Amino acid sequence: MNVYDSGRMADILKPLGYELVDGPEGADLVILNTCHIREKADEKVYSDLGRIRPFKDDKMIIAVGGCVGQAEGAEIMRRAPYVDIVLGPQTYHRLPEMIARAHRSQDKKNGPGRGVLDVEFPVESKFDHLPEAHSNVGPSAFLAIQEGCDKFCTFCVVPYTRGAEYSRPVQAIYEEAEQLVKQGAKEITLLGQNVNAYHGESNVQEWGLGKLMEHLATIPGLARLRYMTSHPRDMAEELMVAHRDIPQVMPFMHLPVQSGSDLILEAMNRKHTRSHYLGIIEKLRTFRPDIALSSDFIVGFPGETEQDFEDTLNLVREVGFSQAYSFKYSPRIGTPGAVMDNQVPEDVKTERLARLQELLNQQQQAFNEGTIGKTMPVLLDRKGKTDGQYLGKTPYLQSVYVEAHPRLFGQTVDVVIEKAFANSVTGSIVTSPLVGEVAL
Repeated sequence: MNVYDSGRMADILKPLGYELVDGPEGADLVILNTCHIREKADEKVYSDLGRIRPFKDDKMIIAVGGCVGQAEGAEIMRRAPYVDIVLGPQTYHRLPEMIARAHRSQDKKNGPGRGVLDVEFPVESKFDHLPEAHSNVGPSAFLAIQEGCDKFCTFCVVPYTRGAEYSRPVQAIYEEAEQLVKQGAKEITLLGQNVNAYHGESNVQEWGLGKLMEHLATIPGLARLRYMTSHPRDMAEELMVAHRDIPQVMPFMHLPVQSGSDLILEAMNRKHTRSHYLGIIEKLRTFRPDIALSSDFIVGFPGETEQDFEDTLNLVREVGFSQAYSFKYSPRIGTPGAVMDNQVPEDVKTERLARLQELLNQQQQAFNEGTIGKTMPVLLDRKGKTDGQYLGKTPYLQSVYVEAHPRLFGQTVDVVIEKAFANSVTGSIVTSPLVGEVAL
């Protein structure tokens, strides 16, 4: 979501004459777009601000956006008074006005920043005020369709920083997706804090995510559809059917479970159980047997015992994931989890995380090795580090390194997977033995 938001900020600023540069040296405007999910992300904001400060002169404006800005606006200005603007994720459509206000403020050479703070939850939707066209559209693009969260998990700050769940209208999403495809996108990832809670309006009806993707699949030139992040509570059968019936919907799902222990899931206020989650996976695989699964895990949540942690390991073994994200529990001020009794010692969290990641890495390696010898369609969407090297994604979201002609950038090519690593695979593009041309 932050990648999408950052891109849209660039789109908003482009008509004002702003262009992206590689670093802060000589920049007129520096924006840190931030995340508030984990404590380390918070502290990194101040570290990055410290690195930017030496480049600040009278003309440079420094802004902090995103969820840290939303949650800690006044504190940021206290700890880093040279920051000129602090804005939340719901107000970045007002950036031009904020910049103008910062410039109008009295000149405080070598002194504090100009103090523009905008962290409201506005009545109007920011999406209604964004430019139609995107800048720098590549073969893969992001599109936000849902934002906010009503779940109130006891470890999470998202409901407080992103606000209540909001779904964009179907027609607005369709038009943005159509524009992205016209600008070169072949694959679109639909974004939301709880993307499968989508319930957007279409005329007088409400559509779910499955129906929305069916509609988006009619856009000529759109070859692939993905979405993240889903919540187990919002897994409708319609969405599972979409994986079976819509060719553009990729056989991959990111479905966070967080823990395999019912006791911890209850303490987290996840409102799903271990058996409920496993039931979703079983049913999903009846609709799409080859689907690859990803998830999120938190270890060391308050009160987690060794048995609770073993329940998580056993769930991982039972499901089998192609990839996953795992973290130590990080108390967030203002959330119920931060004041719970039985906080788990840091060394215990560290040891458990290492054991969990070892298992998850084994599963990811095994999944990648299982594709060796297979020919898969790969969308080449990034340039590699060396001349002639490109990166792409398989339908299962694996990163693939190949040697390819520049004309193939942005195309989907058949690749024989030859080697597998922990986080990627390598292969060769399939060619015709008769003419030596790429078979597309």
